[in-house]
Amino acid sequence: MKRIITLVGVVALAAACVGCGSNGEEAPTPTPEATVMPSPTGAENTPMPSPTGIPETPTPTEVPTSTPTPTPEVDENGMYAKCPMTYLAKRDGVTYGKYEHGTYYSEYCGRERGYTVILPNGYTTEKKYPVIYLLHGIFGDENSFAGDATNRIPELIGNLVSDGLCEEFILVCPAMFAASDETVQAPGFTGEAMVPYDRFPKELVDCLIPHIDATYSTITGREGTAIAGFSMGGRETLYTLLQYPDRFRYVCAIAPAPGLVPGVDKFMTHPGSMQEDEVKIADNVTVPEKVIICCGTSDSVVGKFPKSYHELFEKNGIAHIWYEVPKADHDNTTIQSGLFNLLRNVHFTD
Repeated sequence: MKRIITLVGVVALAAACVGCGSNGEEAPTPTPEATVMPSPTGAENTPMPSPTGIPETPTPTEVPTSTPTPTPEVDENGMYAKCPMTYLAKRDGVTYGKYEHGTYYSEYCGRERGYTVILPNGYTTEKKYPVIYLLHGIFGDENSFAGDATNRIPELIGNLVSDGLCEEFILVCPAMFAASDETVQAPGFTGEAMVPYDRFPKELVDCLIPHIDATYSTITGREGTAIAGFSMGGRETLYTLLQYPDRFRYVCAIAPAPGLVPGVDKFMTHPGSMQEDEVKIADNVTVPEKVIICCGTSDSVVGKFPKSYHELFEKNGIAHIWYEVPKADHDNTTIQSGLFNLLRNVHFTD
């Protein structure tokens, strides 16, 4: 697509894609009127978040902390359609982790790069911890998840660990746009602008993971490593899996964006990171214990692309779990569901 997208439009889409989306449970913040943007899936025009990046939300509903919300039924693959609300609310007596910012030198990009990290409560170098890498959406950076309290990721992690449903682990949120010089090249809706995202898997494996292992007390290698991502981060999670299937024990792609294989949406023609017949994993390679792909049934941004990945993986014999989040858009409801199901299924120390 040629440069016909306005600055307001780009910022509006960025707010929907970077790493989060409103789930309608936080108090509304006054914002300018929402801008109507064409959906990148070709669906009808959908009101997108305002140019400030703060989506308008309805009046919040109180989340009870003493009376548990009934847990949704589990499907045949052990997946819950939505994250139970009790895991998203702060509880008395539970200490929640906080995001900290760090930097590392990327030899691949030739410059300093940033990341945010949540360390387990009571983190100590006398213990080894697994690491989960969580990738943001398009136009985002290492602060995308940390900058949106409505995703309630610290609460989700803390409550799952407190209930004994998840091991303690280190969460790392990288900056995924692996350009050598961002003043020359920036994210956008062109094939060229997508290239730095596809550079990230190599930078992750060659630069960031070694830095995290040298900086923190980690369980190194495949046995202690997982990767997840939302939207563009979901697409790159799948691309990372296909390039380095033996490096990750668990994988979760949440509402993965188009472009892993050739395709067309409202914003651009995607040349594809690889061709459909290349979406394979060799028979003699160690693969992750679980690969999860999910998406909201009402996703107005990536539409049916995640389901098409599921169908392609199924066709090409890549074992995975696919499920949909009922009535969820490209938002925190879907993110929370994906992370809840991932974290309940990680067993690094077994």
